[in-house]
Amino acid sequence: MSEWKEYRLGDLVHTNRSSISSNYSFSIVEYLDTGSITNGRIDAFQTYNLKDAPSRAKRLVEQDDIIYSTVRPIQRHFGYIDKPIANLVVSTGFVTITCNKEILKPKFLYYLLTSDETVEYLDVIAEASTSTYPSLKPSDIENLNISIPSLNTQRSIANILSSLDDKIDLLHRQNATLEKMAETLFRQWFVEEAQEDWENKPLSSIADFLNGLACQKYPPQNELERLPVLKIRELSDGISDDCDWASTTINPEFIVHNGDVIFAWSASLMVKIWNGSDCILNQHLFKVTSSFYPKWFYYLWCKYHLKEFIAKAASHATTMGHIKRGDLDEAIVCVPSKDEIETMTISFSPLIKKIIANHKQITTLTSLRDTLLPKLMSGEVRVLNG
Repeated sequence: MSEWKEYRLGDLVHTNRSSISSNYSFSIVEYLDTGSITNGRIDAFQTYNLKDAPSRAKRLVEQDDIIYSTVRPIQRHFGYIDKPIANLVVSTGFVTITCNKEILKPKFLYYLLTSDETVEYLDVIAEASTSTYPSLKPSDIENLNISIPSLNTQRSIANILSSLDDKIDLLHRQNATLEKMAETLFRQWFVEEAQEDWENKPLSSIADFLNGLACQKYPPQNELERLPVLKIRELSDGISDDCDWASTTINPEFIVHNGDVIFAWSASLMVKIWNGSDCILNQHLFKVTSSFYPKWFYYLWCKYHLKEFIAKAASHATTMGHIKRGDLDEAIVCVPSKDEIETMTISFSPLIKKIIANHKQITTLTSLRDTLLPKLMSGEVRVLNG
């Protein structure tokens, strides 16, 4: 640690360096809002005519900038700018951070700012703010005291973590492609080329839809016989340190395993193959299984009807949109013969198995990254400069 030196971060960076001005040359912008990026993964850009863009679409970024949401840091809406398109504009809800590269490697700083320790520290500051909701000021980030090693060591640390992130990102993109392939093939066979002699059945008849428990009724009695609770938030974002816990002394059918099909039927409706560790199924979620039909069959039929279910949930006059079991009865599926399903399984099953295998690898790599990051950033684990 002798080579590590302490600095006030504001002495090494510029924040909010550039915004749209009167001489901005693009009439069409690609806009990134704070809610469209989490843990560095971008969901989507929004395209606008500049004159019609949201009032917050003002902040400009450059290569190697870091963007960090000022609202509720614990939600982890931050990212690293790599090869930005020329007309990219980000929300003023971000602090943009530009490094003095002669002292500080931007990717090293990105990992430092996104470590659990830093995120939690900034979240405490945000919670203590006097605004209407937890938020940061650029000066809160600038006033951080950081300890950094030599540029070579910074580069080596960033390369190790980036290599893991790149592999994780590759697996996510591969899964997105596999999902698209499965959905395209499903639509071709079951919508465009559906056979007239196939039997029409309700979705509820091809799988069992097990509703979760009111897990607060099953608090853990000790540290060993407990598992995290899978709620809608965890289904979307994954298990976190602040999740709820419940006792494992329940019917085992309510325990969710990696690879199970989970259907959120309330609030944010979604159908996912669970990609996390074992957990306990909470109410407002179905675990979808079948003792007769293969996983790909009921999973893809659930996904096929999802838009219809979302529309029905939105039409219900309640504070939290949801579907009813009767909606599962009204959703119709086409069921080929047993032999035809077995033939189709030859095409579909490898896609679903590969998605599940990739999920498991993502979990392993993410755990390794999260274990290494604080140790590398503190100097506890030393790296060799190559």
